[in-house]
Amino acid sequence: MLEQTLASIAKLSYPLDNIEVIVVSQTPEITDKQLIGNCGFSLQVLLQPEEKNISTLRNLGVKHSSGQYLAFLDADIAISPNWASTVLSLLDSTPKRAIISGMQVSEPTAPPLEHIRTCISSAERDTNVAFLPGCNLFLTRETFDRTGGFPEHLITCEDYYFTDKASQFGDLYRTSEATYLHLGEDKTFSQMFKKELWRGQSNLQSTKGRRIPLREMPSFIIPLWICLFFTLTLISLLIQALPMALLFCTLGTGPLLAYSIRLYRLSKHTINFGSIVKFYAVYFLARATGTLIGLFTSIGTHHK
Repeated sequence: MLEQTLASIAKLSYPLDNIEVIVVSQTPEITDKQLIGNCGFSLQVLLQPEEKNISTLRNLGVKHSSGQYLAFLDADIAISPNWASTVLSLLDSTPKRAIISGMQVSEPTAPPLEHIRTCISSAERDTNVAFLPGCNLFLTRETFDRTGGFPEHLITCEDYYFTDKASQFGDLYRTSEATYLHLGEDKTFSQMFKKELWRGQSNLQSTKGRRIPLREMPSFIIPLWICLFFTLTLISLLIQALPMALLFCTLGTGPLLAYSIRLYRLSKHTINFGSIVKFYAVYFLARATGTLIGLFTSIGTHHK
């Protein structure tokens, strides 16, 4: 997938001799010779120890870069040919903007889970947003320096923390004019569960040292709320307290159905409603479990 990411950069309509690419990797097998080929742009590979987190790797990449503008890309996305020229134009045309991001798209043959992820990611487009995922970010070096870089104390949620801090200096804008494919998007619900379990461990840590807007509170409360009331439902059934089981089940199901109906409408009824309910059930369970685990320990697998 990294090779596909680099290949998409090589197809950019922007002049390649103005681009430097720094791959910060924890895979010793990767070498410059394997990746360079006829890419047409400057490329260097920095190998780092396994224990370094994503924030540390990204901050290191910035230290080895020289450009006035910075683009952060995950190593499993393919950007559209107009990506660089579009985000550069959008950033320069509006001084109040701090970060620009392209919009996620998916292939027509993608499985339902990928369409769900894409729909959620692309719900807000051609507008300022509260948060941008770290898979494709474009900003000036000045903005990066003002934020203090990515938070190296966090194992996950670093993109939320970083873009929230950048929003203090300007707008976060997602455009539909530039797009990307997430090559490494989860294809199965078991993959998604493992990844969200890992991501959830930094939920509470990510709140330290920054303001918590009201709109963000449901992301902390709802997963725990749903899991709590479904657990109480099971306990009530075991002790044969049926009225209590019905009450707890209703309290747990309410938010789950509300989120599912909202996404179903957002997708314009193009995604199976049952798949959406299954998605949120797995998502909330994984996030709640990860949050609780994160209170006591860290899950040491480097998912991204």
